[in-house]
Amino acid sequence: MAEVVIVENAAAAGALVADEIVRLIATRPDAVLGLATGSTPLPVYEALHGRLAGTDVSQVRGFALDEYVGIDPKHPESYRSVITREVVEPLGLNPDQIHVPNGATAGIEHAGADYEAAIEAAGGVDLQILGIGTDGHIGFNEPGSSFASRTRVKTLTQQTREDNARFFDSIDQVPMHCMTQGLGTILQARHLVLLAFGDGKAQAVADAVEGPLTAMLPGSAIQLHPHATVVVDEAAASRLKLADYYRYTFDNKPAWQGL
Repeated sequence: MAEVVIVENAAAAGALVADEIVRLIATRPDAVLGLATGSTPLPVYEALHGRLAGTDVSQVRGFALDEYVGIDPKHPESYRSVITREVVEPLGLNPDQIHVPNGATAGIEHAGADYEAAIEAAGGVDLQILGIGTDGHIGFNEPGSSFASRTRVKTLTQQTREDNARFFDSIDQVPMHCMTQGLGTILQARHLVLLAFGDGKAQAVADAVEGPLTAMLPGSAIQLHPHATVVVDEAAASRLKLADYYRYTFDNKPAWQGL
């Protein structure tokens, strides 16, 4: 079972996860981070900004979870632009060390394999940040995705496109396809940290953590991982049956264990 940590709010979650990342970089200056986009991981990146001040992060490497297919990398809502704007520039990371799947249509047939090879060449991901969709997707692995899936092209569901339309002028501008790390790829990271905030994520969190293992709920794949940490606020934890147990175990956890 994943470790579940229930905190007061998103800011507290961001601080907790940022502290873990700082510890990781202190022990491994060339740490490999798995970077998620969207609003959920922003508290982590904001907390890291202050904590990494004065730290040499020139060797830190990163791999984004996904990218839209056919979008101009310079488009403000391409994940290349988002990662640069929200992570690379604020934290002072070396942009040459931060990788995003290639969503260009030219060469798309081997872009997934190329990304897998790049992750392998880096030695794998040390800590993968994840969010979860209201339908339980992680990355752009929509319901029905194989637990063995690798980085590949996926067709976005109508719900996901509607959820992401807020970042564009209209839903018609939201790409139909994406390049995403597969569930099998994600599960190879050494530490998974899944964050979720708000009532809207409560059912997805409960199903992922305490529900059956099923491809219809891609987030349930975290149950297969030996070191998965789920950090949620009280609202997102509201449907967890074992919430009191999770609070008790975390309150009594040895400090040396970290997350």
